[in-house]
Amino acid sequence: MPRVADDPKWTDPGLLVMGSLADGPRHGYAMVRDVEETTGVRLGPGTLYGAIARLESRGLIEAVDSEDTRRRPYRLTARGVEVLEHQLAGMQRFAGLGRRRLAHHTPILRGAS
Repeated sequence: MPRVADDPKWTDPGLLVMGSLADGPRHGYAMVRDVEETTGVRLGPGTLYGAIARLESRGLIEAVDSEDTRRRPYRLTARGVEVLEHQLAGMQRFAGLGRRRLAHHTPILRGAS
């Protein structure tokens, strides 16, 4: 799948939101907690809701009907699932390459200590 210029990058808070929603619909505060618990990154309200607005406008997430008017849950769309899978596959390839490169240099680094 070709990358679209405004798809979230793996360094983008939008990807953290999408990763949280991969586990099922969540409202904003639940996303903040999940992202912090799984990555150690704390998304502030402006960052979170800015990411939600961008993802929603790009058709990657959508609001879910809820009886709770104070909390609006969101979920991934089919396109959101595709984009997230594509980004994660790229991250996995990059991580594998980085690990192989580090393994090549580990003896050199250990000898320098």
